[in-house]
Amino acid sequence: MSHILIADDDASIVAALRLFLKSEGFKVTTATSPAEVEFLIKSKEIDLALIDLNYQLDTTSGQEGLQLTEKLKKYDADLVVVCMTGWATVEVAVQAMQLGAGDFIQKPWENDRLLSIINNQLALSRQTKNNLKLTEENNNLKQQIAILDGNEMVAQSAAMKTLLNTLAQIAKADINILITGDNGTGKSLLASHIHQLSSRTDNAFVSVNMGAITDSLFESEMFGHVKGAFTDAKENRIGRVELAEQGTLFLDEVANIPLAQQAKLLRLLEEHQFEKVGASKTQQADIRVISATNGDLAQMVADKSFRQDLLYRLNTFVVEIPPLKARLDDIVPMAENFIAKSAARYNKSSPKLSAQAKEQLLSYAWPGNVRELSHTMERATLLAHDEILSEHLMLVDIGLSQQPAELVNSVANFSNEMTMENIEKMVIEQRLKLNKGNATDAAKSLAMSRSAFYRRLDKFGL
Repeated sequence: MSHILIADDDASIVAALRLFLKSEGFKVTTATSPAEVEFLIKSKEIDLALIDLNYQLDTTSGQEGLQLTEKLKKYDADLVVVCMTGWATVEVAVQAMQLGAGDFIQKPWENDRLLSIINNQLALSRQTKNNLKLTEENNNLKQQIAILDGNEMVAQSAAMKTLLNTLAQIAKADINILITGDNGTGKSLLASHIHQLSSRTDNAFVSVNMGAITDSLFESEMFGHVKGAFTDAKENRIGRVELAEQGTLFLDEVANIPLAQQAKLLRLLEEHQFEKVGASKTQQADIRVISATNGDLAQMVADKSFRQDLLYRLNTFVVEIPPLKARLDDIVPMAENFIAKSAARYNKSSPKLSAQAKEQLLSYAWPGNVRELSHTMERATLLAHDEILSEHLMLVDIGLSQQPAELVNSVANFSNEMTMENIEKMVIEQRLKLNKGNATDAAKSLAMSRSAFYRRLDKFGL
């Protein structure tokens, strides 16, 4: 039950409001002066204060009520304040709202309108508190994940040390960055690393898998929509661009943006403006864009499947991540890092890498790059006890001659304890490996649509 404080120096008004609001199910407390209001706010749990603007000073200026509004909001920023007066002017209403009032109503009031204002303000207050709670919970969860999984960049190789040194110099420059490299090399991790080094680190890092967004939902996903904009728009939706305000927007798999939608993204990058679907109001966007691809954008420009002007906006600075096979000095340290994280995740002691296992890790080609190394060490950590041996790694080079049915069987027979979800994940992992990391070809080989395949990649964290 919401608790409402009514404040007015007219006893008849207080009595009428008290009777009406109690009949609507509210708990009601009353006051007849600003001093009494301040005392009650500090001594009781009040959800909404319905206050008159004029008391003893005069009957028309509203100054006492405006001062009271300012004091109440300073004392409790979450308190909902609704002002009322019989001498309303536009200037007074504007002042009240500027000082923190949620709404303004003129006497004599209409009960239906007053009830609507109160319910709306209370609903907005609850939504704000829930959003703050969710934000806090998300921040706590991110901290827990950071402790458990870590986001550190392992860089023992000369190639990665050079790359990270370069990024340390350019990350704070608010320019768009394009990250290129093979599938699984850690482009999303590097994008997050750039964000952490940037001046926007205290704000949001919003990642979007462009390959998973269908053409028809592109604008809604990216820019949001207003209620009623189309048949299924039952409520307002905030798009990814708005979520990334003052932070970083990471466009993963940027080569998959439909050609018809590229002009809309270009406008965002050129003018820093966008409109929600179904809205006429233009919004400003203060974001830094980092994009990533394993595709050849230059060739796509030549093929006219990617706009040249969009490429020039995305590639202000280009970073290429070398494949794992070119970073031999990183393999063992990264493997040990993944072992520690997996052991913590599954609440078991961390096994050591045997000399034979290290030798096998260094001699393997790693077609799936860092992603494959991560999954390999997770699996090995689960299988091993005190020491990870060669047989725990299961680095079997699957030849291109192997048929899909054989591939599925080889995965399905891995363990009798595996669930269907485990099997599906491993089939997708192996099919990516079979197709040298090409997600489009892997999807075709499984007779799946590109968007359905990307949804599974997201589901399994691949």
